[in-house]
Amino acid sequence: MGLYIFPLAVGNLLGPWILGRLFDSVGRKPMIALTYILSGALLVITGFFVANGLLTAGTITACWVVIFFFASAGGSSAYLTASEVFPMEIRANAIAYIYAVGTLVDGAMAPYIFGLLIETHAARNVFFGYLVGSFLMILGGLTEVFFGVDSERKSLEQVAAPLTALEVERGAGPG
Repeated sequence: MGLYIFPLAVGNLLGPWILGRLFDSVGRKPMIALTYILSGALLVITGFFVANGLLTAGTITACWVVIFFFASAGGSSAYLTASEVFPMEIRANAIAYIYAVGTLVDGAMAPYIFGLLIETHAARNVFFGYLVGSFLMILGGLTEVFFGVDSERKSLEQVAAPLTALEVERGAGPG
């Protein structure tokens, strides 16, 4: 089992490491959208191959490594970007809540659901799980395209003004 899990960890590490600088040079919106949509598309292709019995344990692992490479890079940046749109005073809480919900869905619910799909011993059921995951990844990428915030090369205060600055603007500041 470790021989299959270790490559996933490597893909998870290398994605943000290698692609990370592109999120600031190319831009976060296009890179998050690209990595999410590409991950979703690769997941559909992998699911199709799985459903048709075209992959071995080794080739499935290789496909997942590539998917994790892109998804991890996009996910890492998306967590940061999502927190940056909150004012400084509540930013840490925003990160904590976003991470907790993501971990609940990705780390607890998804493996449980995939386990149930695998227990059916029907490749089409597993493929359905791949399609749901793909849909969610592509939806995340499209959400970034339409609602994402350009935050690269900007100070955090430029992205979201501190609450104290908003109070001073309204004349309700200290003093």
